[in-house]
Amino acid sequence: MFSSMKTLFNQHGGKIDSAVASYGGKKTEWLDLSTGINPISYPLSKFKKNVWEALPDDETFRNVLSAAKLFWNVPTSSSILCSSGASALIALIPFLYAYRTVTIEGPTYSEHEASFRNAGFSLIPKDGDVQIVVNPNNPDGRVYEREILLQLADELSQKGGFLLLDEAFIDCNPALSLMASADVKGLVILRSLGKFFGLAGLRVGFAAGHKDIITSLRHQIGPWPLATPSITAATYALNDEKWAHMHRRELAVLLDRMQQILAASQIKIIGRTGLFITVSDPDARALHAVLAGQAIWVRAFEYEPEWLRFGLTADETVFRKVTACLIKWRRQTKD
Repeated sequence: MFSSMKTLFNQHGGKIDSAVASYGGKKTEWLDLSTGINPISYPLSKFKKNVWEALPDDETFRNVLSAAKLFWNVPTSSSILCSSGASALIALIPFLYAYRTVTIEGPTYSEHEASFRNAGFSLIPKDGDVQIVVNPNNPDGRVYEREILLQLADELSQKGGFLLLDEAFIDCNPALSLMASADVKGLVILRSLGKFFGLAGLRVGFAAGHKDIITSLRHQIGPWPLATPSITAATYALNDEKWAHMHRRELAVLLDRMQQILAASQIKIIGRTGLFITVSDPDARALHAVLAGQAIWVRAFEYEPEWLRFGLTADETVFRKVTACLIKWRRQTKD
């Protein structure tokens, strides 16, 4: 049913339509392990009619921002705003400043470099006016020490710059977050509901930081940066600490299960977050093709041909299919 055409290497996870175009089958037949999105998404009830009809008002925004501050432990002395996904904020932030250079700790999420280049910044290996860190890093799972990040933010602030800290994958381990220090001058922190809450389709993102920076950003995003249904859903999710606590435990179990399966195939694990595992092997391209032949889509990287990133599943059948693919792949590589 699925052909063995050449692998497609997208800049991001997802895009099952690309997998279908390359390997065949129907979108509904594919299992997407490429994104690092929680496979057990936050359950949303059916909204009342007025949620679809009403423009979001000040109270609606206050509710979601209050919920975000409480859930992420954002200090009252800092500011926070919401927008249509963290990617929208990533695209906008570079245009707020007259800085000319940016340093990005990579390899990492590609939209940061694309957005700053689009705004006319030069990418330099160190000492940029703006520096970007993804913590924990996507795709290799690197974790940066809190003290080092705070020192970097302070140094950049003294030079008139700032540290943009992307914490998209940190909700599985909130102790790593710098949100409690979001009032530090020279620090901007990005969060979203797409990964941990599994609500990527809502396109809800947040930026927190010193009031001066967030005020400048707020002036650019307009009066209605989110639709009322998205705000309502985000408010429900962020107020549900019980769900978050329970699913951190469940995700840890799923992560360990996936790691055991991968380790059993003798593939090298180079890093992980609470939502994905990245592996390295000289025959990674062949493994990607074997998985795709069984309608399983994992993340391949054009810049690192030996890397693959595996997201999680809550379906035991999928775990068994991944195991079977790994066995088949290892037999092929030994022949």
